[in-house]
Amino acid sequence: MWWTRRRRNVLGAALALVALAPLTACGDDAAEQTVANTYGTLEPGVLKVAVQPYMPYTAVRGEDLVGIDSEILQTVAKKLGLRLEPQVTDFSGMLGNVQARRVDISIGGIAWSKERQAQGLFTDPPYYSPPAMAVHGDQSYSTVKDLAGLPLGTVTGYVWVKSIQAIPGAKLHAYPDANGVFNDLSAGRIKVGFLDPLLIIYTQQKRPDMKFSTRYLAAPTDAEVKENASYEYLRPYMTSFYIPKQEPGLEQAVSKEIRQMYANGEMAALVKKYGGDSAQFLKPSPWMAGQRRGVDRPADWQPPTM
Repeated sequence: MWWTRRRRNVLGAALALVALAPLTACGDDAAEQTVANTYGTLEPGVLKVAVQPYMPYTAVRGEDLVGIDSEILQTVAKKLGLRLEPQVTDFSGMLGNVQARRVDISIGGIAWSKERQAQGLFTDPPYYSPPAMAVHGDQSYSTVKDLAGLPLGTVTGYVWVKSIQAIPGAKLHAYPDANGVFNDLSAGRIKVGFLDPLLIIYTQQKRPDMKFSTRYLAAPTDAEVKENASYEYLRPYMTSFYIPKQEPGLEQAVSKEIRQMYANGEMAALVKKYGGDSAQFLKPSPWMAGQRRGVDRPADWQPPTM
């Protein structure tokens, strides 16, 4: 927080010299405040961040943010001269706090969608998310047709809710967090869980006793998506950081730094650190540019790529 120092003037010959010090100090503070306020954050110099405990994407340990999204944002914030102030919530809270402008940004595997962008701003994608599934036992499902009639799970508010509801005969099981998905998956109460790919890999490594495997779904074709728009999120999708509509300067600054991290190899190094394949996570699918052009990006926008 920026504090303006106030000092009492003294009488006599020293008056001008003493008065100069507070004027100079106030001028410096005002200049710093003006720079910080160019990003439109709630508090100058501070970036209030909403996250949920969702490793390996985000978590708070002590006062520090950890996980791949956290490390990306830490790199960006350092370059912008902003101090991070994390707030822990659930996924619905991450979205709602941005839309109500209680925080400056939410991070952690958030998928871009038309509905969400209508209520907030999305940065350029820090990475892309391939369509991974956590599958009970050693079952092998590879297409949307394979999932028909099955009990399928995901987290309330995630983009896969609508996708699951659109699969013929599928029974949606929605949970407040990923732990509920994994627990019911391990117990066989659901057959497939739709979650973010790095989380599935991370949990499988940490909990081999849970008896599930990682599978990748063959992306629905353009024709299938045209027939049923809810299948869009059964294909690779764009993740983004989510920012209030009142802070366009922040969105532009963060997007610029994200692109720089692609260019200098920092993004590829972080993806590798967390078990991802850069070819899958840092290369956009052909249809992605068209999703955002004319919606929240100009007609010539190109997604960042390695």
